[in-house]
Amino acid sequence: MPRFFIHPDIALAQTPHTDLYTDPVLFERCKEKLFTPSWQFIGDISLAPAIGDAYPFTLLEGFLDEPLVLTREENGTLRLLSNVCTHRGNLVVNEPCRLAHLRCRYHGRLFNLDGSFRSMPEFKEVQDFPSPTDDLHQLPLARWGSWLFTSLGDTTHDRYWQEIMQRLSWLPLDTYVFHREYTRDFIVDAHWALYCENYLEGFHIPFVHAGLNSVIDFGNYTTELFRYSSLQLGIAKEGEDCFDLPQDSPDYGKKVAAYYFFVFPNTMFNFYPWGLSVNIVRPLGLEKTKVSFLTYISDASRFNTGAGSGLDTVEMEDEEVVQAVQKGVRSRFYSHGRYSVTREQGTHHFHRIIADRIG
Repeated sequence: MPRFFIHPDIALAQTPHTDLYTDPVLFERCKEKLFTPSWQFIGDISLAPAIGDAYPFTLLEGFLDEPLVLTREENGTLRLLSNVCTHRGNLVVNEPCRLAHLRCRYHGRLFNLDGSFRSMPEFKEVQDFPSPTDDLHQLPLARWGSWLFTSLGDTTHDRYWQEIMQRLSWLPLDTYVFHREYTRDFIVDAHWALYCENYLEGFHIPFVHAGLNSVIDFGNYTTELFRYSSLQLGIAKEGEDCFDLPQDSPDYGKKVAAYYFFVFPNTMFNFYPWGLSVNIVRPLGLEKTKVSFLTYISDASRFNTGAGSGLDTVEMEDEEVVQAVQKGVRSRFYSHGRYSVTREQGTHHFHRIIADRIG
């Protein structure tokens, strides 16, 4: 039996061998097998709002480290391009700016805003030039409302995001505004997968999160599984803040306090009545992870209420537990665990995808 085989029957399954969290070879394998083909959240259209805007960034800096640039060309179309010059590999755009074309400052190679090659000095004698390989590589760019997503190895985002889009099709997406002042970065001394596993089960809420447990009806907490994502539905206790759901919502009649969507392998979309907290998990090392909380507010009058209140405190509580688990999985006396059939379906699903992809 392969070391990372996860039985499809949760009642029979064992959690992955601890090598997943301690082996540097497996850490690198996850990079190419799990993250490269996945769809990643990159921000929203405010990054490049006007014609000629160019916004350079690094996709999952410290891990995938892929230099990209978001541009808005003359007809208003957004493009996502490799930010690496096809001549000698220099970065083309170094800081957010507005320009008529993209020019590499190393040797003057010029590109249009859609990434197509335009001109190059001192190249008249070069044969079979230019060719399609002289264009900047264009990446797939998917959009939901104002939010943008891309992948280094997949061209179909529906497999990852369609269930979220359908479930929350009633949301007034144009009212969600990014608030940088509430954005936070946290460094966690633990393997990235341990952080995600903790997020994927509400089992620990009564034991770890006293504040959250006081507003969530744990008895009615449920988990739904999709192909590459999952939903944990938090139901509010009597008198606590909840969504004003329209009749066309499949959850109409429920007192939903929070939609906790996880998109494999590392993105959390947490919808509250006040708005959205996007959590991006960035592996930095075998036992070091960066977690970014990005805040979008749609109803400021409800901000920091109900299940969506005190998120920094909840994060600190999660970090304490996950960091302790990282120490525990190094023990020579621990190799596997078992799953709660009723409470750890999301974690089991997560492990099944990992096992399927890395073997």
